[in-house]
Amino acid sequence: MAKTRDKILQALLSKPRSSINDLAETVGINPISVRHHLSNLEAKGLIESEEERHGVGRPRLLYSLTDEGTEKFPTRYLRLTSRLLKQLKETLPNPMVRELFSQVALNLAEEYEDQLEGLGIEERLDLIKTLLDEEGFNVEWEKDKEEYLIHEISCPYHKVGESHPEICSMDQTLISQMLAVPVDQVQCILKGDERCTYVVAPPKKHQKREKQK
Repeated sequence: MAKTRDKILQALLSKPRSSINDLAETVGINPISVRHHLSNLEAKGLIESEEERHGVGRPRLLYSLTDEGTEKFPTRYLRLTSRLLKQLKETLPNPMVRELFSQVALNLAEEYEDQLEGLGIEERLDLIKTLLDEEGFNVEWEKDKEEYLIHEISCPYHKVGESHPEICSMDQTLISQMLAVPVDQVQCILKGDERCTYVVAPPKKHQKREKQK
């Protein structure tokens, strides 16, 4: 059964916006069975459907892969991303490259401004966890005395970050902006640590740290 669903996904990769009859013909099973598999794949968020009118009568459903469904297949995105970043760094000065990464994080944080209004720090941490989970991270946070620790257990940018560590600044900027306090990185996967960890301290504590520096 899993192989049949894989064939359906492969068919949709080759020909997006396929009907049930199209898929039945491509995969070699009857339309009733295709419909059953499509329902399962749609429930898992791997495909989506849209209606299309074609003459008189009821509209038909056309199916396509979602972003999650597309990620089931090997892609060249990683290679392309690395090439684009390499070219960017060769063209622009380092401060400008870092500023671009920072601006991406700031723009993302702005999308959540309305949701952040009136939230306490722990509610903001929960929102950050949800946001980063949606971006492909595996994130946990904990309270340690007066400080909060944010752990990125896995990172979708790890491979890109090996060649372009500047991309890590995006996470730190995003977290700091959404919490409205400075954030310090104390562990980093790219430096051999098991995870990336950020420390969030109350504003007064950060002021003391700056004086000590």
